[in-house]
Order: sequence, then structure tokens, then C-alpha cells
Amino acid sequence: MLISKTYHDITVPSKQGSGRPIRIFIISPVVQNYPHANEIYQVTGPVERFAGQIASQGYVVACPSSFHEFEGPEAIPYDVEGTDRGNQYKIEKEVSAYDEDATLSVDLLMSLPNCNGRIAATGMCLGGHLAFRAAFDSRVLSSVCFFATDIHGATLGKGKNDDSLKRVNAGDLTGKGELMMIFGKQDTHVPRAGRDLIRKTLEDANVTVSFLEVQAQHAFIRDESSKGRWDAALTRSLFSFMMEVFERTVGRDLGPRVEDTKPPQHVC
Repeated sequence: MLISKTYHDITVPSKQGSGRPIRIFIISPVVQNYPHANEIYQVTGPVERFAGQIASQGYVVACPSSFHEFEGPEAIPYDVEGTDRGNQYKIEKEVSAYDEDATLSVDLLMSLPNCNGRIAATGMCLGGHLAFRAAFDSRVLSSVCFFATDIHGATLGKGKNDDSLKRVNAGDLTGKGELMMIFGKQDTHVPRAGRDLIRKTLEDANVTVSFLEVQAQHAFIRDESSKGRWDAALTRSLFSFMMEVFERTVGRDLGPRVEDTKPPQHVC
């Protein structure tokens, strides 16, 4: 399926926007004769290509420029200076401002004529954490988070006052959409203790979650400047996992969610 790319510059209503609009890139499927068919580096080449693959499956994809408070929507380079810049922005931005960006992105998608109103989220690294937080929005029916950073240490945002796991403990994800967490076992950014904490917190809160740990390092789906960590075969396999979740949760209207509280039967 062919795709097209455009963008919308959205005014940020809160003072956190510092007068700069947020640019949200929209990547959409192009179906002939059916025009209304249903990370710290901002929107870089790998992110855009990943979004393009999702759009090619028939989904409308919104990619917000995460650091619009500090600079324009252009991608931050994958070099030492760019990495330092992105990491500094990551801890200077308020957590509430990240959430506001997600809300604006969902609002924009919901306003588009080729959106059916069923929303899912995904992202890698910082974007994985933001996809995790997007799941707190009741309009988001599923989130697939690739090697999400800073969740286990509550270190995202200004003052490092991220409350992602606290909100899970408070029940903010219980009975809501479906979550998929994907990590590499050799990920030094989210070590085993951090992964165990995330898994335990989600399961103790009875969140509907699939937790995958694979033989890979951090950033293994980044096909450019991955610093020797890109695994194309593994990326392809996990993309299929993600699309199964999306097709089941947002690609089809299954009617209202009804919780099944019966324990699974032990069948030999």
C-alpha cells in the first residue's frame, strides 16, 4: 500500500509550549479511489521509516516533534553533540508537557476524516516510554513499547518526577487497553532489575500486558546509526507481533470490552 506524508503545526495551549507550535507529522495510507479509508532525536529517518511501515498496513500515523519547546521540528543528528542535546532536553521538559503532546496528537488523529477513532501508540526508547504513558488516555486502546527508557528509574522529565509506575500502582491502567513491552536482554539502559520491576508492577496491577525479552541490545530496531545494535531479522519478527496487537485492538471493532475474571483452565 502506498503512503503519503504531510504535517500539521499545532498551537500548544499551555505555557509549556514557550510560544512554539508542535509539528505533528502525519503518514497515511493511500488507497486508490478511497481517499477516506481507514525517541530523543525527534522524527528521524528510522522513526519515519518505521511509521511508514505501519502506514503501509493501512493505518494513519502521527509523529510529534517531542522537543518543540527547545528547537524546530528537524531531526537531531545521531552524533555526540546531538545525543547530548537530546538527553538534556529529555530532562528539561516537564512530564506534563510530554502528556500534552500526546493528547494533541490523539486529538489531531481523531479530527482527520480518514481516522476511525480507534487509537494505538508505539515508540522506541524515549518514544517507548511516551507510548507507555499514552496508554493512560482512555482513547488509546493499545500501546506497543520498544525498549522504553526511564520508566524503572522514574527519571523522565524536569526534576525526574516521572510518575509512570506510581500511576500503574494507582490502577490507572487496570481494565484499560492492552500493553506490550519489548526489551532486549542485553539492554544496558534498562537492566534486568529494571525490567523485572516494570513487569511486576504491571502484573500486580492486573494490567493486560504481554512482556517480551529478546536476545538483543538497546535500539535494535533502529536501522541507522544504531551503533552496531540493529537486528533486521528480529525487527521484522517483532513488527509482526506489533501488527497483530494493532489489528486486533484498533483494526477491528470488537464491541465493548467485557472483563473475563475466570481463571484459565488447566487443560492437558
